[in-house]
Amino acid sequence: MSSMLRRRGLLAGSLVLTAAMTLSACGTNDDTPSSDSAASGGAGGKHTVKTAMGDVEVPDAPKRVVVLDTAELDSAITLGVKPVGATHTGTASGFLNYLPKDKLEGIADVGEMMTPNLEAIAALEPDLILTSKIRHGDKYAELKKIAPTVMTETTGEPWKENFRIHADALGKKAEATKAVAAYEARTAKVTEALGGKEKAAATEVNVVRFIEGADIRIYGKKNYISTILADVGLGRPAITDKAKDGFSYDVSPEKIDLADAEAVFHSTYGDPEKAKQKQTLDSALWKSMNAVKNNKVFSVDDELWIQGIGYTAAAQILDELEADLTK
Repeated sequence: MSSMLRRRGLLAGSLVLTAAMTLSACGTNDDTPSSDSAASGGAGGKHTVKTAMGDVEVPDAPKRVVVLDTAELDSAITLGVKPVGATHTGTASGFLNYLPKDKLEGIADVGEMMTPNLEAIAALEPDLILTSKIRHGDKYAELKKIAPTVMTETTGEPWKENFRIHADALGKKAEATKAVAAYEARTAKVTEALGGKEKAAATEVNVVRFIEGADIRIYGKKNYISTILADVGLGRPAITDKAKDGFSYDVSPEKIDLADAEAVFHSTYGDPEKAKQKQTLDSALWKSMNAVKNNKVFSVDDELWIQGIGYTAAAQILDELEADLTK
């Protein structure tokens, strides 16, 4: 599809930002998973990280890292660390498709995100495991027997704070500072490209997600993608204030017009037919929306916009936001 070709073309721009984030990250961790044993503990030193499960002592320079969710994988890649193992989500591509393929080569798949294979993890002899309490708090006792396990409280909205914890655990605080600075500089440029802060704030944007086996989500203001919209300074329609716990306001196809805004970005998780995407996009109600009439509706990659959760994903999202909203 032409939209997909255009988005692939944007990859070059986002890679520039990604390169800026990871430029100095090559010194401590090789580009391929290390074969050092878990007992090596990097150079031998250790430090303490404050986690959702209390203080955890980790190697100063971990060499064999296993990540159990998409945010942790994005953090590792952003910081120039290639994990020895990672879980996958329910995607056809395995690991999320927006991540550079060369950065994923050699990473062992240790199972589906919510049901990681503990034996496979142990077989990799990790010296650090990264995840969150909301995902794997029930497995903490087992995981920490395998390796020091650093858990954030949750995922999504607090991704920036979580990234700092990941960086601390990985011994990559300096690289994290550079990644944050690159992101902040890029968001400022996108705001400028949209006409400045006032014009950006006057541009109301909605993000809609079609989900197999569930209602359609109109995203509120307390989730990953909405923090990026807020950093650019974009406006949000009043419907977003009705989101449950700030996360999303869920509707049936018969109420999809509630998602109307100046611009609407939509993604699909699972089978489009079962997610009611096709029937909704073909409906008279959808076509009556101002965003549709004004050609301000944009199909985006769910793996990137919703599942990614991190600075490497954000770099590409910012490219797409700028390209779409400056048409």
